[in-house]
Amino acid sequence: MEQTQTPQIAIIPSPGMGHLIPLVEFAKRLVLHHDFTVTFILPSLGPPPKAQLEVLQSLPTTITHIFLSPVSFDDLPAHGMKQEMKIFLSVARSLSFIRDALKSFVTTTRIVGLVVDLFGTDAIDVAKEFNIPSYVFIGNMSLALSLFLYLPNLDENVSCEYRDMPEPVRLPGCVPIHGRDFPEPLQDRKNDVYKLFVHHAKRSSTLAAGIMLNSFVELEAGSIQALQEGKPPLYPIGPLVQIGSGSGADGSECLRWLDEQPRGSVLFVSFGSGGTLSYDQLNELALGLEMSGKKFLWVVRSPDEGSTSASFFSAKSNEDPFNYLPKGFLERTKGQGVVVPSWAPQIEVLSHGSTSGFVTHCGWNSILESVVNGVPLIAWPLFAEQKLNAVLLTEVLEVALRPESNENGLVGRMEIAKVVKCLMEGEEGIRIRDQMNRFKEAAVKAISKDGSSTKSLSELALEWKNQKSY
Repeated sequence: MEQTQTPQIAIIPSPGMGHLIPLVEFAKRLVLHHDFTVTFILPSLGPPPKAQLEVLQSLPTTITHIFLSPVSFDDLPAHGMKQEMKIFLSVARSLSFIRDALKSFVTTTRIVGLVVDLFGTDAIDVAKEFNIPSYVFIGNMSLALSLFLYLPNLDENVSCEYRDMPEPVRLPGCVPIHGRDFPEPLQDRKNDVYKLFVHHAKRSSTLAAGIMLNSFVELEAGSIQALQEGKPPLYPIGPLVQIGSGSGADGSECLRWLDEQPRGSVLFVSFGSGGTLSYDQLNELALGLEMSGKKFLWVVRSPDEGSTSASFFSAKSNEDPFNYLPKGFLERTKGQGVVVPSWAPQIEVLSHGSTSGFVTHCGWNSILESVVNGVPLIAWPLFAEQKLNAVLLTEVLEVALRPESNENGLVGRMEIAKVVKCLMEGEEGIRIRDQMNRFKEAAVKAISKDGSSTKSLSELALEWKNQKSY
């Protein structure tokens, strides 16, 4: 017998705040504008991080959440496991818990769809047991999605490592992509993480009823149009970004400092919730900011020599990062800049009138937050798909400058100072600022009442509402 209550969507985000936030914003739009209820089913690696709990507990009552029992990695080597492997396994090892949750929903709610991200397509098999259609959410640009869907083809037809390919890959509607700019997990084809990406790419293209993309047509017209001509159906529904962090009190000191600075005078420097630099690179960045003479607000983490993503799951420094700054740096730059440890309210900083540029690790969430606030970028990719994002920012959208590293792989202080000054006061900086403002206007239009992303989400919502309940 068919239930008549409000249609329900289940969402399975993989671990990491960067994966959760856009899905939360998607859920909000679904319940506020289309009269759905949403339940997050959260695989976990341990106790929920405080930041994750704060976000989930602040949501409307029509968005609920369930934390699954933490998965165990006791049977695997304690050291050397890549973060992507942990994320994949967090979902794969939670399938029995996911099955129990979906079984409960089927008997008590009108569930019409399951949403997973690209790390979670193993859950599609469980949804099929209950005849629930599954959709894959891509919290990234269409260029990355095009490459992801093409990956099984590359895997079959290319014999060398992708970075050694003599020619770039040419995908419909996309800028040519050199193998050296492929996402980090695709750079070692012998690694199990790479094999899992191929596995999930095949499943996304063959098993998903549709793919949702956190981007918008006006930002990536060529590649989105090319994807929409293929299968499965594509729904560009971005930009999905937070309007406010909900934690402004924690960052009130740096916001007060911004209030006191001249309009359009401050460079924001932050490498996302997980990015870390080596000690030498941290030192060069500090001295480069000082040499530039430009005002800055820098979110600094303690260095890590072994990993550029050491803070991915915690978003916190392991030690006091101020201990690693050059001697006398804080005293010398007291009037010029502010350094805050580990975290700042990024949404509020980027939307502040004093902020005029952003040194970013090129995570897609940070890029979209910059776009909706019209803040031009200095692209400094660290891990995951960030090099690919940097290519889009510099070569296609032309909204970022990218400093060059030296023969040792370091970006030197002179190069940093030069690029900062170019962004904040040079002719090229003015040009990319104007370009970013055009995309800001396009983003506002995309999510307006008759905008392209609003229409795309309405189309998806209608499809779900017309689903029979299971």
